[in-house]
Amino acid sequence: MKTIKRFFRSVLRLLKWGFMLLVILAIISALNNLTLPSESEVIENLTQDQKVYISETVNLLQNLSNEVWPGWEEGQIPIINYNEKYAFLVGYDNPPAGWIKMPQEEHRGSEWEVIKTDDFFGTPYYRQLLTNPDLTPENFTAKVGECWVVTMQTKEYAAVAFYKGFRNELPPVLKAIFPYKVFWNVLMGKVDNYISAMVHEAFHAFQGTEAPERLADAERAANLSADYPWKEAANIDGWTEESNLLLEAFNTESNEKAMQLLEQFLNKRKERRERINMPYEIIQYEQKREWLEGLAKYAELIVGVVAFKSQNYKPVNEIETVPGFKNYKSALSYFNQQIEEVKRAAKRPSENRFYYSGMLQAVLLDRFSPGWENEAFKEEVFLENLLEKAVNKLQNN
Repeated sequence: MKTIKRFFRSVLRLLKWGFMLLVILAIISALNNLTLPSESEVIENLTQDQKVYISETVNLLQNLSNEVWPGWEEGQIPIINYNEKYAFLVGYDNPPAGWIKMPQEEHRGSEWEVIKTDDFFGTPYYRQLLTNPDLTPENFTAKVGECWVVTMQTKEYAAVAFYKGFRNELPPVLKAIFPYKVFWNVLMGKVDNYISAMVHEAFHAFQGTEAPERLADAERAANLSADYPWKEAANIDGWTEESNLLLEAFNTESNEKAMQLLEQFLNKRKERRERINMPYEIIQYEQKREWLEGLAKYAELIVGVVAFKSQNYKPVNEIETVPGFKNYKSALSYFNQQIEEVKRAAKRPSENRFYYSGMLQAVLLDRFSPGWENEAFKEEVFLENLLEKAVNKLQNN
């Protein structure tokens, strides 16, 4: 009896100390949240750090894009970064007015003005006032004149927008204590990850350049999101099973076993769609979004791995002054973490799952179908089609 009493006293003490620790952490988090920025510190022009992020993104694209995706040759690709008040355009001399939202082909914005009090490492760059907060360049790609450009929030403003947006999604009891800065740092707070995210948007510009009709079609398909059976149990279970098969195929060392798993993946995907009587347009919605966002996610992750492994790649000199840049040393661990995220993304009722399922299919195609990129931009060729072709080819050999 005494032993039992001592045991329960020990458990109660642990619970007490655990509760006290949680309270202390909540207080620390709440105090830390008082320092969250409500707006960008620098608004009228690009910060020195933001200029370096842009310069390093261009450096990656000019030196490694062809290694990430054969045939992706980038010169001085223009980039639009924007904050809560201004859009900034770098890498485009004497640009025509505004930008064109794609694929809607809606002209937005006004004349670009040269920033007379600042420059981009010795060359002029441009800005324009964003008069409507709902009409921004967004995080994607757009056109300035006939040129496809990268569009993305500045790193500083991206954090501000995240803090505000995420706070609005939380229940009142969590708003004050949620560790926003920690969560942001995991998502995109790291310098290397932010630069890779700009490569993600640059790949969309490449898709627009090489296959404009496919990009337009895939982006318009997002309108079908409201009709997708996100919460239908059979679809959730089937998608989870498919994701697990892809992950198992990735993790197995045996090519023969991996091929069997990929065949199961393809069969399970067909069975899921038949089981819930998925309409053809919704099937294509899955395929198109995997093609659009999965491939861009793939480029985002692979570029860091290639930069890390390359013996010849050298980041821009100016980045040595930027706090937090790790020279892509964490690219492999981040890549593996993102591979594991496939499992969690499968359970989210959002398009996020297509980013990850498409990305992992592309990674597996690297292993089992070298040169698959040559077919990826052809009409009506989707990632699962290329996987099926690879499986059939290896089975017949």
